[in-house]
Amino acid sequence: MATEEELFASVDALLEEEPQLPSPAERARLREAAGITQARLATALKTTTQSVKNWENGRSEPRPPRLEAYQRLLRGWAAKHPPHGARAVPSPPPVTVSRSQASQTFTGPAAPKTTGTESTVPVKAPTAPVAPERTAARRPAVPSRRSIAKEAAKPATDPRFPHGPLAVLDGDGCAYGTGGLVLDCPATTVVELVEWALTESGLGAARLNRNGKDSDPLIVLTAAAAVKLGLPERLEGHEQRRSLRLPEDHPVVKQVVRAKWQLTRRGFGPWARIYRKAQSNQRQCVQLAILSWDALDERSWPGVATMEPADIARVLGIYAQRVITPRGSTAVSGLELMTALRPPTKAVQDPKTGNWVSGHNPGSLGTEPMDPAPPEATPEHPVVVHSGWTGGFLDEEAYQWVRSVESLTDEECMLPFAVGLDLNTAFLAAAARLTVGLSAPDHFHTPAFNPKIPGSWLVDLSHIELDPRLPSPFTPTGERPTGPAWYQTHTVAYAQELGYNVAPIEAYLRRETGAYLDPWHDRLKSAYLDTLADLGVTRDLNDAQFLAAMERHKEVDPVLAAVLSAIKATVKGGVGKLRERPQGRHYKEGEQWPALQRPTWRPDIRAAVISKARVNMHRKLGNMAKMTGLYPLAVLSDCVVYPSPGDSPLAFLPYAASGKPQPGGFRLGPSPGLAKLEGVQSMLWAVDLMEKGLNPARHIKGGDAVLDEGE
Repeated sequence: MATEEELFASVDALLEEEPQLPSPAERARLREAAGITQARLATALKTTTQSVKNWENGRSEPRPPRLEAYQRLLRGWAAKHPPHGARAVPSPPPVTVSRSQASQTFTGPAAPKTTGTESTVPVKAPTAPVAPERTAARRPAVPSRRSIAKEAAKPATDPRFPHGPLAVLDGDGCAYGTGGLVLDCPATTVVELVEWALTESGLGAARLNRNGKDSDPLIVLTAAAAVKLGLPERLEGHEQRRSLRLPEDHPVVKQVVRAKWQLTRRGFGPWARIYRKAQSNQRQCVQLAILSWDALDERSWPGVATMEPADIARVLGIYAQRVITPRGSTAVSGLELMTALRPPTKAVQDPKTGNWVSGHNPGSLGTEPMDPAPPEATPEHPVVVHSGWTGGFLDEEAYQWVRSVESLTDEECMLPFAVGLDLNTAFLAAAARLTVGLSAPDHFHTPAFNPKIPGSWLVDLSHIELDPRLPSPFTPTGERPTGPAWYQTHTVAYAQELGYNVAPIEAYLRRETGAYLDPWHDRLKSAYLDTLADLGVTRDLNDAQFLAAMERHKEVDPVLAAVLSAIKATVKGGVGKLRERPQGRHYKEGEQWPALQRPTWRPDIRAAVISKARVNMHRKLGNMAKMTGLYPLAVLSDCVVYPSPGDSPLAFLPYAASGKPQPGGFRLGPSPGLAKLEGVQSMLWAVDLMEKGLNPARHIKGGDAVLDEGE
């Protein structure tokens, strides 16, 4: 334990230390006095605009060699623009602090002096008395955008969770929250951290539905924080990354158990959930995410794991505000969001006793898992293995189709470019107003087809002959069916829409139905569009402006670009989780696996989403052929490649004489289901891949890009 004299000596040393940089408020004043925008300064220092913003509000500090360059620039500006020449600002005078102090501060008003009563959540002193309102007022004069106002507008704070949904803990005991807040976390063990998170941190988030549950606090551990708490910096092993966890005899696991806390069945892995039974309806649960254990997958959260703690908190905080507090991978979060928005139970009054009890929430999937119909299951499922089912399975998957090279005309081969179009969040667009089954399946023989009833139908569609220059709408390979097969309702309805007779042989149908995914669709659509708008891609842009904005949107703000990537991964991963397959090399066919215990293990709902998405794609392909005479070269999931006379979609997409896009075909825009440019290559490049049996849509983006197909 340090003595009073030692502590005073350390403090005196800090006070005597010459600051390496002026206060954040002074940095901003000098830049504005010089008439330089944050973007221009970022370009000069070869960094991002967001980094400059962070330096000017005290969230982070520049590092060498930028530190020295920034110092030199500020000294030059200070000589030209001394403080007495600056416009007076109605706020307390700026406070200069050392670099070591600045790294442990938050941007907020100065805390009042204490009168002997300590706050339950100690907050470190601010770098400079600059309130968030002043930060906004100090922005350089640039064209205002709806996106700037949108990000600045914070939701009303729930008094139970005054410090937001999460914090990122570093090795020095600083817990970086949302809005630039930094809390002092004194915990030195995992148990102390859990108790601090529940009793002192003020972290958490309110439920998304009045019948649901509040989100538990999320504490994200940097590598240094993990080591300080007694955890290994890395998890090593030969299993899949997501199945890695600490052994049960690890000291930290023993410590957690001794303190009467519990771990979920997935143990202490990259996403560890530590809990006790609720007391007086008050949940006692904390979610941990360990960055150095790959909790934030690079594919879903590009570049986030290597960001500064304050920026990581900003990424996850925006995601939590717009989607949900992360509870695992983006796939897990996507599935959890469905339940959070459609809770399985609600309070109902017992007519006999008058007491309020837990009852079924109409429109939800309930609390009990449900066996699928045999054709909806996977080959290893107990329903299939124990029944000896040999009747075939649903094959409702996304397209993976390449057109025959022999079907290419000379005119097509002479076109100079192959242009890839990608449909924005195609699975999300398909989930809109999608009727799915809510009850168990019933078996029918030779039923009359009804396009309004969700289910699985055994139908022979092999007699339907369509243009070979388009993929068949009935198979993911695009090949014509060869006999009877199982199809989801949307696929059969599309055959009927095309004018063909359908005569089902068998069907597994559900009597209780509903638009279960509607709230999920609405929340994710808003999150997607709001984040794109923050990046400068708004719905009021014309097509040329949209393409230009999309070309540069990832450079506008790396934090928001990472949020956008996570939202897209949440959509595809959430749909994929509806049919999660067994994991691990020790699994044997016919055994139950953990995912089957969830009411949300619903392969029929996944099939409905993908079937509708594939049908939507084929309908657009057919309309494009009618309107333009163009046929695709290849399709992969939600990406289609067309031969084109120019290096832009504007060269071949159909437009009316008024200049407006023709309805029915592919249209450019940010909304789910509309298209954006995926990539451009030469037509010779595309034909060469097709001759090798490869799919140009898989590689059109360059760098051997591979699209995520959603499971």
